[in-house]
Amino acid sequence: MLFIVSTPIGNLDDLSIRQAKTLAASDIILAEDTRAAFTLLDAIKKRFAFPVTCSKIWSYYKEKEFEKLPEIINLLEQGKNISLISQAGTPLISDPGYLLVKTAVKRDIQITVIPGPSALITALTASGLNPNPPAGGFMFLGFLPKKENKIVQLINQLYIIKKIFPDIIFIFYESPKRIKDTLLLFEKSIWKGEIVICREMTKKFEEIIRGNAEDLMKRDYKGEITVLVK
Repeated sequence: MLFIVSTPIGNLDDLSIRQAKTLAASDIILAEDTRAAFTLLDAIKKRFAFPVTCSKIWSYYKEKEFEKLPEIINLLEQGKNISLISQAGTPLISDPGYLLVKTAVKRDIQITVIPGPSALITALTASGLNPNPPAGGFMFLGFLPKKENKIVQLINQLYIIKKIFPDIIFIFYESPKRIKDTLLLFEKSIWKGEIVICREMTKKFEEIIRGNAEDLMKRDYKGEITVLVK
């Protein structure tokens, strides 16, 4: 069976019993970051009484998905229990895993999702923006394009959508190195929306900053960033 296992996005106290039991009993864990996976298994050993029998953690990131797919599918068809985790949060959401899930579906391999934290939903809940249609609703964009002209093009397209659905919330992930450049592009556009920046969600230095692009550009940012624009 293939298990899609969500993991804490920063606070190990968010680790659920079901997540821990699934990972502890897996034959293999596919991990975007093997170091994070070993840290997670160590946390399970310290926090729970049940045994951790899983000893195999395989590196599984975007560039390796296609290469490792045949071997993983073969093991699943042999009846192995394999868990997929990302570095943090829910796999497939701006993280590797779609190719594996798509292939497993085609091969009629059983898939079970072990739900849990997601920076996307955590930020939306804390933003103060209304997520409920028809007053709200949201669209998740993942990470924005790397090239400036592509971001400008995307902002213009989102502005058109905004005119059709005036209360929609757009959500995307951004790096601390690029956030000011991205805010500047919003500031230069004709769209002067309300922006919420959620930083380091569930971690010690969690911070939620609300304002417009011009004001938010004056600050410095570190850590994992989720941006909401309305």
